[in-house]
Amino acid sequence: MADKEPRLPFRWDLSRAEQLGTLPVDTRPEEIPELTECAARVLARSADGDLYFVGRSPDSLHDLLSGVLADTPHLSRLHRLPLSLHGTDSRDPTPDERAQLRADLTASGITPAGLAARDRPLVLVDLVHEGTTFGNLHRELRAWIDEERAAWNVIRRRLRYLGVTARRHSSPNTWRWQQHAEWTRELPASSVGNVSVFGPLWRYLGERQARVEPPFRRARWSDPGVAVPRHDDRTREALSEALSLRDHGLTRRARAQVHRVLTAEPAFRDPWLRTLAHTLRSSGGSR
Repeated sequence: MADKEPRLPFRWDLSRAEQLGTLPVDTRPEEIPELTECAARVLARSADGDLYFVGRSPDSLHDLLSGVLADTPHLSRLHRLPLSLHGTDSRDPTPDERAQLRADLTASGITPAGLAARDRPLVLVDLVHEGTTFGNLHRELRAWIDEERAAWNVIRRRLRYLGVTARRHSSPNTWRWQQHAEWTRELPASSVGNVSVFGPLWRYLGERQARVEPPFRRARWSDPGVAVPRHDDRTREALSEALSLRDHGLTRRARAQVHRVLTAEPAFRDPWLRTLAHTLRSSGGSR
């Protein structure tokens, strides 16, 4: 089978606002303090790795952090991985679909050889209900790694999964997705973690929020139309919100909140996080 060309969905560059045209008024969500706290916790639990936000649900976290980290070296750690591997489509990919998936992963900087050669972790971030997206993605990565005979014993220490979950009452009987996913047993316990948020924010991000891109399910993986910009009202509304979240991340208020959250995290004992927190405190923000 011939090598596939990557086909990743088009997304506007929020750092070039002058090219976005006229957008609706600021539409940032009411839950922005909770969203900022969640973004900060994701950052703190990234183990100084590269963050890959899977699908569309965590886009707001990516956009907000792209403002928070705009003038820091950590900005280059933020990546989007716009793939849909939801559990409702649980059949194995066809050979053609798998080839397209691997081409898209390669274009996003994810390959078996690249994972084995990494100096720091690659952290996949997504909203999690039962963890099927993570499970499907891990299965495909694992099969690819085995086919390439890459060093799994090395890769398993570089690969991490961080789920954004709806907050529940904590007890010994609380259902936790990673305890019911057999594939997580292939990884060190520290490689699978969570950041919990209140239910309304989780439902907003996962179910109600307008999206800049259409769903990128496997039926569209080979569709060249995904690279065409959309200009409909719903897209412009979503783009306005995304831009407002990035702009919020640039403010002193947002960076001060992120700094407070970082300093309260257990990982703050690690030098990389202390350095990043100091950088954010020193940068001040735009207003």
